[in-house]
Amino acid sequence: MTGHPLTNTRCVHAGTGPCDVRHAVTTAIVHSAPFTFASTREVLDYVEGRSDRTQPEYGRMGNPTLARVEARLAAIEGAERAQLFGSGMAAVTTTLLAYLKGGDHLVLSSDCYKRTRDFGSAFLARFGVRASVAGPTARAIAEAIRPETRLILAEVPSNPYQYVVDVGRLADLGRQRGVLTVIDSTFATPVNLRPLAWGVDLVIHSATKYLGGHNDLVAGVLAGAADRVAPVSDLLSTLGGICDPTTAFLLDRGLKTLSARVRLQNAAGLAVARFLEDHPGIRRVFYPGLASHPHHGIAERLLVGYGGVVTFLVDGGFEETARFVDRLSIPKIGPSLGGVEALVEQPALMSFWHLPPEERRRLGMHDNLVRLSLGIEEAGDLIRDLDQALTAAGSSRTQQVETKHA
Repeated sequence: MTGHPLTNTRCVHAGTGPCDVRHAVTTAIVHSAPFTFASTREVLDYVEGRSDRTQPEYGRMGNPTLARVEARLAAIEGAERAQLFGSGMAAVTTTLLAYLKGGDHLVLSSDCYKRTRDFGSAFLARFGVRASVAGPTARAIAEAIRPETRLILAEVPSNPYQYVVDVGRLADLGRQRGVLTVIDSTFATPVNLRPLAWGVDLVIHSATKYLGGHNDLVAGVLAGAADRVAPVSDLLSTLGGICDPTTAFLLDRGLKTLSARVRLQNAAGLAVARFLEDHPGIRRVFYPGLASHPHHGIAERLLVGYGGVVTFLVDGGFEETARFVDRLSIPKIGPSLGGVEALVEQPALMSFWHLPPEERRRLGMHDNLVRLSLGIEEAGDLIRDLDQALTAAGSSRTQQVETKHA
């Protein structure tokens, strides 16, 4: 045998050294839990604040891949700082936990995501935080504020009815009352709305949706002024709901086409909404780009585009609506939104079926309610698919009536 013997030490350390990724077009994926120091002096300089090093010693506190993507997100959102999370819900829950304590009061908009509402209203009550659910208007939110109110969280547009709170008025209200304002802008995206520019304190996105854009990742982001984001980032390192480097890489890839995708979805959403509003098989359409939407005037003033989600009521009950959904060939049945593939769901079935029917109706989750999230398919193809499915569902309903009266 010639040469040096192959040892465990050589397997681990041979050939290692700095890796220069400065000339790569795409963001490098850095998989490392610890990040090392060259000497004890370097550690001392870092922990005592004399070093210009920005990389923390442990991956839970920060990662070069995440830092690169967070910088892109901050620039896109017009923020000083952005913080990535393992999910949109991690962004919501960590933010609420960072800013609320026992005795504080929280105001939530009524049409916000169910799990956000549950966390704010039920879970935080265990720690002495009280919550009020207000209608999705600045006036209703103002009326819900108490002396002990510390934070307002609203979705713009909301899910699923796409109500549009006047974020400028909400920001003014927050400043006047000394209340932190947080907007979940997942449906709008930074392409259609940048709440920070209207004076809101913090903006949240489920990056799983439009920001990622390909239905292949789960992540969340918080953006705003550095001093507003910092307490949430500090708590994140303790709670541990971090985003992993591969997910951050996928998100970075999706962000590069965000504007192009959303502009296509804006155009398709408006075309589909107009078609559905004129169709005899549809009772009502909820889309902020339509003059019939109760918040169309606010949306027209605030939003650049109206998004790729169209919510509507089918003319019929649960069975007729299910037949319509099952007849669709392009949209697949599933939760989520904002990806390149169209998705469709009956919210009452997908998220609220465990509740009694009367409770579902009270929450607005009617059996004939449908949420359609458009991808980047051609609008004409989607309209033809919707038309054939509605026609088939209508024919089935007519046949049932004729059979019943025969």
